[in-house]
Amino acid sequence: MPATMTPGAQQMQVPIPVPPRVITTKDCSYLKDALSWELLSFKKFHFFAQQATDPQVKQALEQAGQMHQRHYQTLLTHLQVDNNAAMAKIPQQPQQAQ
Repeated sequence: MPATMTPGAQQMQVPIPVPPRVITTKDCSYLKDALSWELLSFKKFHFFAQQATDPQVKQALEQAGQMHQRHYQTLLTHLQVDNNAAMAKIPQQPQQAQ
């Protein structure tokens, strides 16, 4: 990786071989919104499936609800991160004396 030139000093950037599993504040907001949408969709499909009288329609609505439930569970796994531990693994740039 090329060196980064700074005034009066040359500094090497430490490469990160695998991106850390860190969730930023913005990521967290997106995930919370997506979780809300998936949960609402699951609840609506479940409600409508309970109201349906045609077995094929009922099954299709239940399948759609189950899909949203799986999406919800998948998103939830992305929130199961220890940010402090993940941040500790990120190589730190040496501090420059000023």
